[in-house]
Amino acid sequence: MSISLSRQAALTLTQQLAERLAERIHTRLLPAGARLPSVRECARQQGVSPYTVVAAYDLLQAQGLVEARPQRGFFVRDFVQNPLPAQEKKAQAAIKVDSTQEAPQGLAPGSRINASMLIRGMFVESVAGKPQPGAGVLPAEWLDAGFLVAAMRKVTSGQALRESLVRYGEPMGDSSLREALARRLQRIGIAAVPSQIITTMGATQALDIVSRALLQPGDPVMVEEPGWAVEYARLAAMGMRVLPVPRGPEGPDMAVMQRYCETMAPKLYVSVSVLHNPTGYSLSAASAHEVLQMAQRYGFYVVEDDSYCHIAPDHAPRVTVLDRLQRSIYISGFAKVLVPNWRLGYLAAPPDLVERLLDTKLLSTLSTPTPMEQALALCMEQGQLRRHAERLRQHLAKARTRSVALAQAAGCRFVAEPAGMFGWVDTGVDTEVLTQHLLDEGYMIAPGAMFHASRRSSTCMRINFATTQDAAFWRVFERVVARMRMQA
Repeated sequence: MSISLSRQAALTLTQQLAERLAERIHTRLLPAGARLPSVRECARQQGVSPYTVVAAYDLLQAQGLVEARPQRGFFVRDFVQNPLPAQEKKAQAAIKVDSTQEAPQGLAPGSRINASMLIRGMFVESVAGKPQPGAGVLPAEWLDAGFLVAAMRKVTSGQALRESLVRYGEPMGDSSLREALARRLQRIGIAAVPSQIITTMGATQALDIVSRALLQPGDPVMVEEPGWAVEYARLAAMGMRVLPVPRGPEGPDMAVMQRYCETMAPKLYVSVSVLHNPTGYSLSAASAHEVLQMAQRYGFYVVEDDSYCHIAPDHAPRVTVLDRLQRSIYISGFAKVLVPNWRLGYLAAPPDLVERLLDTKLLSTLSTPTPMEQALALCMEQGQLRRHAERLRQHLAKARTRSVALAQAAGCRFVAEPAGMFGWVDTGVDTEVLTQHLLDEGYMIAPGAMFHASRRSSTCMRINFATTQDAAFWRVFERVVARMRMQA
């Protein structure tokens, strides 16, 4: 995303600067409400005159992308809360900086819960050519699973391919995969049979199916905070009332959950119980028991998102192990460890919810891709997936050791004990401001504000241990943080 201004370019410096900022606004890398640098600071950063910056800001204002606030500066407009008046829309339509750029697709511009920033961060590496600290996936070279390609060739050879292409797959998902998943769940202590398992297009779709099947707009849903930005955004977009529950090392804040249950009557509690994103915390057995007691007393369901199960210990406490799928729903997938682009996931549910969840799946996708599911089942049956996951755990352990040392040497403090794929670190500076400075250097981080249901300033950021082993990033980080502190 870093675009240097050039005096030899076809566009003027004013147009280049406006284009650069407009791109960040459109892609939500500059979220609604974000303050642009002061004219003097922006001129210093870009090596241009203040007059160039003023002209660029005026151009962005004419396009309706920013607004000037007296005595405060320029801010990114909130397109959801403050839509453009008709006359401004007409003026905006007449002004273009670069007609070759298509408007990015995704969440509505100005979304307060800027989950698209993290999602788009998954694709930054291919643009910037360097590992991205805020990435949500493992490096591609770690996921080079040739065994899956071989399995795909086997299940699509000859007549098998024709059979899988000319008809829809099984509504609940391929039976061989559901049998393999049932055996996998039983190994980690979850008593599920194939008839309780529904395959999905990734864990995210499984979460969406549960929400659509069990909730109505306006229903209150408890979520962990800090937590997954995409889940906040997804629930809010569906019209749910998001109730943040502070997450600690042992589990959720039970006193907060109790108050919600007594006053709000929540319908669901969504939890990443093992290797929590972003902290890396894992639920204790005592907390899991308390959560279940509360769910039974107040009648809500616990949705356990176990997306990191393949890099977590099998014996880690899980709500669904204790509950035996009575008031809990288990969700997982394979995007983190195998094939991000294949979108393979599943859910396991209480028997009395299966038909309702299946109906919701059928209404949204009809079926899931049989050849991919059959190939995955074959890899599970032959033990290849298990051996691949063991190699990933070894890679992560080495990466985590190196990343932790580099982060601490750069002055960061780990808020939570480093574990799993992500680290939750305190930088000592506002990480939303830090994000914009690091974007200028070609690095995208995941600022702490994005992991809170109600956006607020934070000095924390989430790092991916696999993509923060590069000392070059931490040298840039130290330089930028030092400059921010001098300017404070």
